[in-house]
Amino acid sequence: MKAIVNTTLVLKDHYIPDGVIVTDGDRIVKMGPRAAVDVSGIDTLDAGGLYTGPGLIEIHTHADGDHFFFEEPEKAAATLLYHGVTSTLAALYFNQTRDALIEQMKLIKGAMKNASNIIGFYMEAPYMNPKFGCDRENNPWNGPIDPEDYMPLIEEAGDLAKVWCVAPEREGIEKFVIDAKKKNPLAVFSVAHSEAQPYQIEKLIPLGLRLATHHTNATGTIHKYPECRGVCVDEAVWANREIYAEIISDKVGIHVDPYLQRLVRKIKGDDRVILISDSFVEHGPIPPGYDGADDINFDFSGEIAGTRIILDMAAQSFMKHTGASVCQAFGFTSGNPAALLSLGDRGELAVGKKADLAVVDHLFNVRHVFKDGKQIK
Repeated sequence: MKAIVNTTLVLKDHYIPDGVIVTDGDRIVKMGPRAAVDVSGIDTLDAGGLYTGPGLIEIHTHADGDHFFFEEPEKAAATLLYHGVTSTLAALYFNQTRDALIEQMKLIKGAMKNASNIIGFYMEAPYMNPKFGCDRENNPWNGPIDPEDYMPLIEEAGDLAKVWCVAPEREGIEKFVIDAKKKNPLAVFSVAHSEAQPYQIEKLIPLGLRLATHHTNATGTIHKYPECRGVCVDEAVWANREIYAEIISDKVGIHVDPYLQRLVRKIKGDDRVILISDSFVEHGPIPPGYDGADDINFDFSGEIAGTRIILDMAAQSFMKHTGASVCQAFGFTSGNPAALLSLGDRGELAVGKKADLAVVDHLFNVRHVFKDGKQIK
């Protein structure tokens, strides 16, 4: 058994100051105020008054900023774990052929034996709008949507494909969604790299569309009349409560302007915002006009190519830009992702839940990490 003492426990909507949490094996077995939890004879960690919350859940990252999951999955997973990410989806991208994506899945599956915080795939592939996304010039999926092309992907991914990104406006996408859902009934579909009209998005909600990939990034805007702004992906996400909004929150507020981050939070509500890193590996120079954006990747043409951040850093920036509390930050990085993916055994502190824990300071700097009850940091 292991106990963390002298800590503020972070629950869904409140704190327990001077709290104690006890783990046995990979589960939480006791928790509460110090006076109510006996830790006699138990190995303890004095948290020095820091906050203890559930381990972070990253649903959308391609890398740790230096190592792609599809190349060095164990290194990427280890870096994330050190930053408190106890569950992560490895994101794969549309600029790969079918056979390359299958080989990448196989490599990551093999790594999951040692990298236990990898729990599945985030498929930012294959069928999105070819107008959007970095490296869109190298997109082998621009042609007709054909089951002969995509079924081998669906079969290889199996129930590990937790999220499939789709552009609802593409002809034939509904058949793809239905086939992917048959293989994994719990799969979530996300509107991504898209200029779909609201009715096209809403048509897929009954089939499992519940997410908006990097909300307000790589989405088109329809100008119905010259005099007025039309509606498109972002407005549909705001209007439909079923859809969670991913937000990339970087230090400067390049991906999503700080004012817009506050607006999205106000419109969607704190239970429908999910922070992501969308970390990538790219080494282009920072272009003029992006002073201070050293946590963002740029390609050599000067276009944004994801970030270099990890999820704890996204929480730090979001807290700065929106005034969110530590309690709310754990919701955006753990509770809401768990709810989206139906991960009922994690995402909050409660007896019986997995002993995946992150101990942070008031600025969300990660000081200690526990995975399955074992202290990692």
